[in-house]
Amino acid sequence: MNNYKEKFEKMRTAGDLAARTLDMITENIKPGISTDEIDKLGYEFIRDNGGFSAPLFYRGYKKSLCTSLNHVVCHGIPSDRILNEGDIINIDVTAIVNEHHGDTSRMFCIGKSPIKANNLINATYEAMMKAIKILKPNVKTGDIGYEIQSHVEEKGFSVVRDFCGHGVSTKFHEPPNILHYGKKNTGIELSPGMTFTIEPMINSGKYEVKVLADGWTAVTKDKSLSAQFEHTIGITENGYEIFTESVKGYHKPPYL
Repeated sequence: MNNYKEKFEKMRTAGDLAARTLDMITENIKPGISTDEIDKLGYEFIRDNGGFSAPLFYRGYKKSLCTSLNHVVCHGIPSDRILNEGDIINIDVTAIVNEHHGDTSRMFCIGKSPIKANNLINATYEAMMKAIKILKPNVKTGDIGYEIQSHVEEKGFSVVRDFCGHGVSTKFHEPPNILHYGKKNTGIELSPGMTFTIEPMINSGKYEVKVLADGWTAVTKDKSLSAQFEHTIGITENGYEIFTESVKGYHKPPYL
């Protein structure tokens, strides 16, 4: 795909809106806010800036964001649950602008979080960025998984196997799957014009997860904490572009 400039322009716009939504939410994260209120803030910001929230009505999902607290791995459903001092939460935003998707998530700490939680969050962010930094044509998807897995396992954490990154552009989820564990020089070869997410879910305990009766909420089987970060990325002729970078320079907590 040589002529991907137009696609990248649209991905940039969608990614920018998703990132700005998280930037706005950052200013509102504090003890006492409910995950429903966060969802409403995100929905209104995306709508008021000319976009649509991709999760809303996706396969019957009734909210605009995912809010995954503490031992929730992903797809946590916003509710009247209030954020308390010491909680950690992943907020996952996907904005659609001009039919293209920008998909991103960040971790947040509510007040002062435990040292183990901070270490998990830092390792998860570092692993995602280590994987992103190797991206260029001819790198293979297994190399991405290897970077993440080797980094977090060295620190005593584990990589969730049941969920992965995914291709994204005019569809919310499309090929290829991007596993967050793997062996070097295996998998699909990257080529210019490819767009996908890298979104490692890392547990402080074992990697096994289970999905609750609501059909969405995935939790760690051993009730250990879980963390996740996510960027939407495009492969260029000689490297990569991150479409969902924070305009305000918010990368990982604490967001000062």
